[in-house]
Amino acid sequence: MSGMVESFKRDLAEVNWRELKIHLQRDAIIVVTADLDLVEVGVAVADDDKFAVETWIAANQLGKPTEKQLECWEREEDKLFRMLIVQPFILVQDVYDA
Repeated sequence: MSGMVESFKRDLAEVNWRELKIHLQRDAIIVVTADLDLVEVGVAVADDDKFAVETWIAANQLGKPTEKQLECWEREEDKLFRMLIVQPFILVQDVYDA
């Protein structure tokens, strides 16, 4: 598993909303709250750790973007996000909240 952690750490990127929004078309964007470690979440998703993922979803720490979030991001296309690709998902975390 440490190989996956190292790989995900290398793959972390910062991108703006303009670059991310194309992924909305395939419903791939998953928002991770700032209180979670993006790499840890990526590993749990990749490992299909249902318990961890369901716990985060229930706590509103992990989920699809809300309409309100999308509206805000559309107004600020240069908004930065930390991003991690865990196929088929794009995990994103607001840089300013992290």
